[in-house]
Amino acid sequence: MDQSKFDVELQEYKRTKDSTMSPLVRARLDATYAALPEMSRERKVQRLRKAPYVAAAAVILGATVFTSGFISPVMAQSIKQIPLVGSLFSFIEADLGLRAAGEQGLSSKVNRSISHHDMKLEVTETVFDGTRAVYLLNVTAPNLKDGMFDTGAEVVKLSDAIENVTFSIDGKGQDDPDSLVTGGFFYSAGESHPNFLVFEEILKTPDHNSTGKIPDSFHAEVVVKLAGIDQAFKLDIPFQKATNNTIQLKPNAIQSNDGISFEVSEVNVTPVTTRLLYSVKLDGATSDKSIRAALFDDQGRQLTSLHGEGERKDNTLTFDARYASAQGQPKYFIIKPFVVKDHFAETVTDDQFIKGLEIKVDLPEKNK
Repeated sequence: MDQSKFDVELQEYKRTKDSTMSPLVRARLDATYAALPEMSRERKVQRLRKAPYVAAAAVILGATVFTSGFISPVMAQSIKQIPLVGSLFSFIEADLGLRAAGEQGLSSKVNRSISHHDMKLEVTETVFDGTRAVYLLNVTAPNLKDGMFDTGAEVVKLSDAIENVTFSIDGKGQDDPDSLVTGGFFYSAGESHPNFLVFEEILKTPDHNSTGKIPDSFHAEVVVKLAGIDQAFKLDIPFQKATNNTIQLKPNAIQSNDGISFEVSEVNVTPVTTRLLYSVKLDGATSDKSIRAALFDDQGRQLTSLHGEGERKDNTLTFDARYASAQGQPKYFIIKPFVVKDHFAETVTDDQFIKGLEIKVDLPEKNK
């Protein structure tokens, strides 16, 4: 089989009944899948060139900070009236890594804004740990109320009103081969802060598809286009690396069973993001399987899968995957390969895990 490259856009998080995929995003993803070549039965998710956020945002658009099971409508309305104290990241339920950043003071306050007529876009806070660059965008406009945006043609959720977003460093966006940017996604900051959006950009690591080195600080140019507005909004956003508390391990652990070989070659952990490099080698009987890895901490909690890149050569799949870091300081990770049944699925069920392939990676004493 000829070598093929593909992006793996995995978004697994605790979704609530109010968190739904945008019909536009679903339609574009379905169209993308339909257009993919019949190279194998492995489904490949590719970035949409004209809308770089769409593929990655697939199953996270509309995610809420306070889930419906944790907050009543009356309480949510009351919270809206209270000025935000501390970091908004500390309230995020769906991403434990970002919540830890807010609670541990790893976010940076910024004050970058741009206005057009009566509309204002303001970046209030950022998080950067060397892998993820995240920023909070507050939108103020007379046609925006409680997270619902009037485009002039229809009233939609604020997240659905975003037509396009570009993120570039030194003038290079994700489509530039020399760019540090690999892709991004965005979602609502939640019911208690409905006019805020959380934007995430995943940066390439120097040893994976990038010749550049990620600096400890940089400025990014962000351009946002909203439906019904003829003016694009351009912002210059500073990012400063917030932590050097990084664990880097190369366990090179291998497990094999039933025609499948699974290897974990590298694990990098910050308080915000956990990065996992692994590969899956298949024999002829299993070469049509789509396999990914789920990551669990020492408390049995599955870490939220964020994003990743993958490469397929012959019957070997190699992945560079990122997860939201676990709360606290885990003593070890359990990594479990599973067979993908539905790329849109919210959770992985027990019958999907492949027996005999799980790998345990102990973390050093300083992480306890």
